[in-house]
Amino acid sequence: MTAAAVCVIFNPMAGRGRATRQLERLRKHFGGAVDLRPTDAAGHGDELAFKAVREGFDHVAAAGGDGTVHEVANGILRAGRPEVVFHLLPVGSANDFAHAVEREQAASPGTSVRRVDVGLARRGDGLHRYFVNGLGLGFNGAVTLESRKIRWLRGVPLYALALIRALRHRFECPEMTVVLDDQTRQVPTLALTVALGRREGGFVLAPDALLTDGLFDYVQAGALRRWELLRYLPQMVTGRLPTDHPQLWTGRCRTVQVESPTALTVHLDGEFLCQAADDVHQIDVTLLPAALAVQVERFAS
Repeated sequence: MTAAAVCVIFNPMAGRGRATRQLERLRKHFGGAVDLRPTDAAGHGDELAFKAVREGFDHVAAAGGDGTVHEVANGILRAGRPEVVFHLLPVGSANDFAHAVEREQAASPGTSVRRVDVGLARRGDGLHRYFVNGLGLGFNGAVTLESRKIRWLRGVPLYALALIRALRHRFECPEMTVVLDDQTRQVPTLALTVALGRREGGFVLAPDALLTDGLFDYVQAGALRRWELLRYLPQMVTGRLPTDHPQLWTGRCRTVQVESPTALTVHLDGEFLCQAADDVHQIDVTLLPAALAVQVERFAS
């Protein structure tokens, strides 16, 4: 075990460079006993976290946004040491997962380390990834694609603009077979959210979701029209989507299977499990209860 107590994996570009600018504060926050490891490419955070856990670190931190969190969580989970504590230092554009952890901590204070549920998504070709905040399929994936092209906004404004762009260029409702536990629905499907946390891209799509209840919260959108989606934009921000719309289905489940005649676009915590070019038509999703120990760190700005 290295003399450093914490391995901090940071994205130099997170929050438009804020992670790099706050490294000295980060060192002070952990009392100087820090091993800093920057990411330099997509997927690098996963590799660094896996290596850190295998080296013997009991505390691994992610300094960045939801993308960095996703990668580091995957590395920790792959390494197979459930006692490792995952520290979050949120300095990204949305920080949806950190928001969910902090909200639940405030609602039921006690120990600062919480064990949270994790999702495991597997493609039809066998490739699989973990997620800690949520999965978005269909139009949700299209919004994520559009958000990658926008460099001058953060948070809800970023994803609101991405949504409007996706409405113009990526609005499709293919018929899908969606199985939620033992309930099957075969309908045109615009989007599907499978949530552990409340927010997706800053939008509160699952207001009652909890990270510790052993359940996913889901929202399936059927054949909505463009004007309806725009009409419900304020409700998506505040978490007040209508519960009586005939093309919106919500509920809770532990497993999800999706089959589609057209290639799927699916994001996990804002990072892609598959895009259209991957030609993936089927995914399976399983909940792993209390699989990860998490703590949010806040240090003075």
